[in-house]
Amino acid sequence: MTVVTLVSGGTGAAREQAIAAHADPRIASAAIIEGLADGRALLETAAEGMQLQVMRVAPGCACCTGNLTMRVTLNRLLRRAPACLYLSIANADHKSQIIAFLQEVQYREHLQLGPELVCD
Repeated sequence: MTVVTLVSGGTGAAREQAIAAHADPRIASAAIIEGLADGRALLETAAEGMQLQVMRVAPGCACCTGNLTMRVTLNRLLRRAPACLYLSIANADHKSQIIAFLQEVQYREHLQLGPELVCD
């Protein structure tokens, strides 16, 4: 079972810093980051020496315009069965729909909602 931590609020850099600070380097983890890196590749640099796979998806609401992209990315990632998954979303307006998406029948046996990280 993969524990999902939703990461929202703040800037992309703030969300990446929160993930880097929260991730346990001893546990196989993954992060799906909505949006492109700002050129500093903060999370990729922090992931060196950790068991953290970073995947980036184009900006777009995970439950609306980015639904297919998120679904494909999530399905590929779940083949590796990470213990933790950080899902960084740029806009939390549809957070309840994203949670519903993560609780769909096809994901129930693979995902468990965990804590939420909210950045300022």
